Amino acid sequence: MQEMPILQRRRIEAMVLKHVYEVIRERSGEEEAQAVIGQAVTNAAIEHGKGFAEALGRKPDLEDFLAIMPLWTKDDALQIEVLEASKDKLDFNVTRCRYSEMYKEMGLGDIGHLLSCNRDGDFCIGYNPDMELTRTQTIMKGASHCDFRYRMKSKTG
Repeated sequence: MQEMPILQRRRIEAMVLKHVYEVIRERSGEEEAQAVIGQAVTNAAIEHGKGFAEALGRKPDLEDFLAIMPLWTKDDALQIEVLEASKDKLDFNVTRCRYSEMYKEMGLGDIGHLLSCNRDGDFCIGYNPDMELTRTQTIMKGASHCDFRYRMKSKTG
């Protein structure tokens, strides 16, 4: 499904979105520019997740999600330390994020969370809405690591 490494794809997207962001910011202000970019990236992430789920041909679980993670880590884009992995739970830390480094180099550090970090939870909406991501910190926002904690929602109730 993915011929181009995602890091390279995100660089190309960011080069275009940077100009869109600047035009919206100039015309409508910072708040509106961030809202529009955030919503556009959210929509793209949900669509991306749906595409992966459709390609799998069944409702994915967290083991399926772990199996596609190399697409995001390709070319050393992310350095990940997996803490626990099962069908219902996936805990890992990102200890190096070249996405963050790239956005900062491009002068987009202020909106890097919109271009990259916010995609993570939004991808799940399309991939499997029963997946939930909890993350309390990111490298993009200055932390030493990103703490990804995925869970499958309980089917009770």
